[in-house]
Amino acid sequence: MHRFDSAAARLWVLSQMALARLSFRAMPDCGFWKLCGSGTGEGFTPRPNTAVWAILAAWPDAATAERRLDTAPVFRRWRAKASEAYTLFLAPTAARGAWSAQAPFRPTGTITGTTTGPVAALTRATIRPRFLRDFWRHEPKISAAIGSDPNVAFKIGIGELPWLHQVTFSVWPDTASMAHFARADGPHARAIRAVREGGWFAEELYARFRVTGTRGTWGGSDPLAKLERLAA
Repeated sequence: MHRFDSAAARLWVLSQMALARLSFRAMPDCGFWKLCGSGTGEGFTPRPNTAVWAILAAWPDAATAERRLDTAPVFRRWRAKASEAYTLFLAPTAARGAWSAQAPFRPTGTITGTTTGPVAALTRATIRPRFLRDFWRHEPKISAAIGSDPNVAFKIGIGELPWLHQVTFSVWPDTASMAHFARADGPHARAIRAVREGGWFAEELYARFRVTGTRGTWGGSDPLAKLERLAA
């Protein structure tokens, strides 16, 4: 994630939504990448936040990820222009569904496995246009529930295309706290039932990760520092 405070920096990163694509297409060891904007408020809203932008990239191994983050010109340019940058290193443990007709994450665990230490959940969906009103009618209650949950260490809503392509990303202390939120009879569970019964999504992906490391700050500190340890 990158924060751009000045108007000039925000205009620059907006141009990167087209120009940075060339850099990633020239990186043969980057198996999957997306350039995303973000939402305001709790991060899961239809109003764009022009200050916060994200790069999501999948690599063959952790060493390659760290090397590219340090040396690839595209990452160095973004950090130089940003007023703040924060990176999470993730290892997939479960995934189902597709993103742009691809399966970008190769799990190293199972969908039912229990993971200790910080875990991250990612949900990505393409909303069918005729269900946009229904989806965004449910969204404020989901945002409020996530924002008030004391277990959430980090959260952000990002997307490739406002209103239609949405990604929710959150980090939890462990799989138990994450599962409790997802399965509790609240706005999130009711929205999931509505989605499945109504066929609101044209494409969807659910993925779970171990958080193996972080770099940088967000809001002046590492949001995961309050957790006891990072997953080994």
